[in-house]
Amino acid sequence: MLYFEFLFLLLVLYIGSRYGGIGLGVVSGIGLVIEVFIFKMPPTSPPVTVMLIILAVVTCASILEAAGGLKYMLQVAERILRKNPKRVTIIAPFVTYAMTFLLGTGHAVYSIMPIIGDVALKNGIRPERPMAAASVASQIAITASPLSAAVVYYLAQLVDIDASITLMSILMVTVPATLFGTLMLSLYSLRRGKELEDDEEYQARLQDPVWREKILNTTSTSLDEELPTTARNAVLIFLGAIVSIVIIAMWPEVRTITDGGAPIKMSVVIQMMMLAFGGVILLATKTDPRDVPNGVVFKSGMVAAIAIFGIAWMSDTYFQYAMPQFRAGIVDMVTLHPWTFALSLFIVSVVVNSQAATARMMLPVGLALGLEPALVIGLMPAVYGYFFIPNYPSDIATVNFDSSGTTKKW
Repeated sequence: MLYFEFLFLLLVLYIGSRYGGIGLGVVSGIGLVIEVFIFKMPPTSPPVTVMLIILAVVTCASILEAAGGLKYMLQVAERILRKNPKRVTIIAPFVTYAMTFLLGTGHAVYSIMPIIGDVALKNGIRPERPMAAASVASQIAITASPLSAAVVYYLAQLVDIDASITLMSILMVTVPATLFGTLMLSLYSLRRGKELEDDEEYQARLQDPVWREKILNTTSTSLDEELPTTARNAVLIFLGAIVSIVIIAMWPEVRTITDGGAPIKMSVVIQMMMLAFGGVILLATKTDPRDVPNGVVFKSGMVAAIAIFGIAWMSDTYFQYAMPQFRAGIVDMVTLHPWTFALSLFIVSVVVNSQAATARMMLPVGLALGLEPALVIGLMPAVYGYFFIPNYPSDIATVNFDSSGTTKKW
């Protein structure tokens, strides 16, 4: 029966993934109801902590966007790209990596993708090379960002097992690992696909007057917009929030309120700091709060929260119910070959299209199987596997942003 119920779980995730975003969350709600009332599984608690972290981070980042800070960051990124146009395939992935690292979400890359494609085309470089790599790099950085829900969830779970684990304990593993991965995919992309002059499909597009005009005479840029100084100030305040979080994470005594008491959990600290610095940005830049919900960061963040709400609750209900027999079935394999847990993380990520949701589903499983905290930290980058079937919004958007037609889903 457990195998049948597991196949049902995968079926629900597959159906939900075809709708994506909010659809994935609410379809998982259907699965949860069936698990509880038909399969008689006791429901677990909803993933409130993860959702509150996402809400706090997205709120602060959305205020940053409304204040013009995101456009300021975009202009800085564009200047870097246009100063080194021949190296766009190497530089572009690190630009999108940095944006995700700072914001804790990969959805901010939509604005930079047309610029990457424009720089590549204007310099005779196949746009697929920097654009595909930049899309993947923007998601790789999730497990390296101190603001991402996946990292904070890992920290919240592991610190209860080993109090010596800090935010830096995780980042010292994930940052070098993901940076090395970004470098490798950038180097791999340097010669990916045919050169533009040898690409039959691209040359055919150039014969069409409409496509030729779109490809050769369209310039995407953010540099023609003059931003107020408040946009730069918003970015500086936001960077101050990140630095503050890292400092508080490194020195637990800073978050110890009473003598002899336990330090405040980092999941709570991040929520407080993001809300507080969001307020500071709002007041310092005189941003109209009515503009905040209209940005891409707010909308994508809320969609992610709803998706995680349904996915994590449904999956956690199944795994908690099945854990006694589940553990007996695979504990020997994981004990003898702990690296095989990385395959589980990867496969689940391919299905659910969310690193935070994958962490929320699988980390308790790994810990229940007796895996050491150091090992699950080392395997953490494996929660990003949804590039394997590129149906994630940023991947699809990247395909659509490439007017040359060289970037494809497969």
